Amino acid sequence: MPMGRKLVQKVSSTRTFAKVAPHLIPAMDRAVHRLTRGKVLLSARMLPGVILTARGAKSGQPRVTPLACMPEGEGRWLLIGSNFGRPGHPAWTANLLAHPDVEVNWRGEDVPVRAELLAGEERAAAWKAALEFWPPYATYQARIEREIRLFRLTRR
Repeated sequence: MPMGRKLVQKVSSTRTFAKVAPHLIPAMDRAVHRLTRGKVLLSARMLPGVILTARGAKSGQPRVTPLACMPEGEGRWLLIGSNFGRPGHPAWTANLLAHPDVEVNWRGEDVPVRAELLAGEERAAAWKAALEFWPPYATYQARIEREIRLFRLTRR
């Protein structure tokens, strides 16, 4: 593993990162993604990322959210609702529960997908894979009472 990735994992496990990152990273990602016409996500330099477009759970209005993801191949992605280890589920997870047919922009391509909240053995297997993919998720889970939501996105 490159030394830079190891450093980012260590930094991303800190409480300071959890306070600052949710405000800074999505804003930077949205700006760079817009400027590069969907070709670049800054945060994807360390973790693969998608731009999720989902209808708001309450408003029904389109909500655009840059997110780290774990590609599973064949038009499937895993989204981890870690919220950087902060209390409370991220808003985008409520949007997926209310309106599971969404769209992601993956490497500049808009892909219609269906989101499924994982549970039971399927969730356990996905969580294990997510921890191997990005170990700081374990730190995030240890910091909070809630179970981190995992969603599998499958191309429609």
